Amino acid sequence: MSSHPGGNLNVLFLIRYTIFLTQVRASLRAAEGLSNLNLLFPMISAVSELEEALHIVRRAYEGLVEEGVRVTWPRVGVMIEVPAAVYQVEALARRVDFLSIGTNDLAQYLLAVDRSNERVAELYHSLHPAVLAAILTVVKVARRHHKPVSVCGEMAGEATAAILLLGMGIDNLSLTAGDLPRIKWIIRNFSQQYARELLARALREEKPEPIHKMLCQALDSRRLGGLVRVGK
Repeated sequence: MSSHPGGNLNVLFLIRYTIFLTQVRASLRAAEGLSNLNLLFPMISAVSELEEALHIVRRAYEGLVEEGVRVTWPRVGVMIEVPAAVYQVEALARRVDFLSIGTNDLAQYLLAVDRSNERVAELYHSLHPAVLAAILTVVKVARRHHKPVSVCGEMAGEATAAILLLGMGIDNLSLTAGDLPRIKWIIRNFSQQYARELLARALREEKPEPIHKMLCQALDSRRLGGLVRVGK
């Protein structure tokens, strides 16, 4: 093994490459005959990272085909959870089958706020206009490329935020079992047209507090105010 610092980096890259290739091969093999495999790549911040990941998937797929395994090419997606991915979402969307927005990390990185740090945690707000604008940017690009877009993270389970996500036309929400009944009830009581109207009003605001107040009032008007989490 080379004693040069670059040699250690090359070995580390090879180990990670091999592990990833093994994981993808196992996933493809597990989906043999089912054709229902979705692969979602997290923390993508550059097109080159996505292309490298797709190259590994292609190598795993072709290797299994050569071995006689009846595998099908999976649907691949990108997790949009860093600001760089938002600004490159057009290029990313052209290369994948679906997009998923990781709201926890995206909001944290956009606002430069560590939610676990009590000294600054109060500055974190999922309804911040910048966060809403970033999500809407991704949704618009996804629509333009006819790619489904989902949302995961705490925002998907917030009563107020769920209304705006409905208005944006999000295809899927990833929820915890505990949040599922609450959000289903909200979706059933808000038409998408009304959600769009509330979204339009929210996008005209410059601070998160008026947005939160407006959405709480909308929930109260339908006697759903009790579904709002304390502190949200």
